[in-house]
Amino acid sequence: MQSNPGSSLTASAKSIFRLLAEGNPSTRPQLGEVLNLSRPTMSAAMGELEQLGLVAKIGEVQGLIGRKAAIYRPGPQAGHVIAIDAGSTHVRLRVSTIDRRLLHSRVYRLPASQLLLGEEISRAVADEVSATLAETDEGWGPLRMIGIAVPSRVVGPQGDQNATRQEEIFSRFEPPADVPVVLENNVNCAAVAERSNGAAKDAETFAYVQIGLKIGMGVMLGGRLLRGRNGAAGEIGHLAFPMADGSRPIPGEIERYMGTEAFMQRVLATWPDSADSQPADAADLMARAGEGCATALAHVTRHAEDIGAIVASCVSVLDPGLVVLGGGLGGSSLLLPTVSDVANRLSYPVEVRTSTLGQDATVLGIEKLTCEQTVDLLLGERRD
Repeated sequence: MQSNPGSSLTASAKSIFRLLAEGNPSTRPQLGEVLNLSRPTMSAAMGELEQLGLVAKIGEVQGLIGRKAAIYRPGPQAGHVIAIDAGSTHVRLRVSTIDRRLLHSRVYRLPASQLLLGEEISRAVADEVSATLAETDEGWGPLRMIGIAVPSRVVGPQGDQNATRQEEIFSRFEPPADVPVVLENNVNCAAVAERSNGAAKDAETFAYVQIGLKIGMGVMLGGRLLRGRNGAAGEIGHLAFPMADGSRPIPGEIERYMGTEAFMQRVLATWPDSADSQPADAADLMARAGEGCATALAHVTRHAEDIGAIVASCVSVLDPGLVVLGGGLGGSSLLLPTVSDVANRLSYPVEVRTSTLGQDATVLGIEKLTCEQTVDLLLGERRD
């Protein structure tokens, strides 16, 4: 099947399709008003799109003068995408239309946490995609693209892909033939989602800081994702650490120190015998802190102070004005007051918010990026 059926469309038809793909079903008068298109131009452009099956009528709305107006959204031939969060602890998958209507979803918990992208994550992605393809409904239209958020920095075709682990995602996973695949760093994806429909909807410049098994940061500047020359923008896991007499910084050491596993090792090593039984895991610790357990709350507060210091370092470099906290631990509202206090005491004024998307932030972000690139592909266009 032709990969870009809309490449021959007029500019007006392409503009209409892009607007519908943003997720707001609209009537012809509404589309014409937004795009400043005359009625004859709208009629001709919609005819082009309908002929290719790229738009579909989904209902009618009563007009002001008694006439009914048809409501349109992207049609079956626009197809669907598969968005995957290939995480360190879970693989989350969403199948959606290109205007981001959910068709199918899956969540798989990995048998063991994976600090590095490798065969275990790749195998899980292969299994989840295979299961999804087996359930594909013909009403979804053609599969246009697969997007995968990976726990690795990502570089484009012009970069040195051998210097990253991004290709490890294909060690056990082979995409369907002729289906393009887009890769993006997982924390960058979470930042995209928070900007589009999360805690940062009102901000064009902000930083998303993830604290969980690993740590990372996604940066949005002026509404655009900052990736960096080496795909390493926001890789706060490589901040110099430790710095003290008799010590020299070790690459990645701050991530190992701040990650959930090391944090819980410190908690269990100092958990007093006189206190309640040791927490089973980080979730148990956070639950006890929320219930007022003094020992648990002390550990959580201390960790929040460390996170606040990291946020302050980020603010000192970027001055984003807003930081959104997410991740397995970072997404807890218990951390927010302490992180905010410490960050503002150590650096420039910054508002700190908790993610409103939680564990779905990354998969929603890669879904958005994949849908945008699919629209470009269908129309035979590329945006800067």
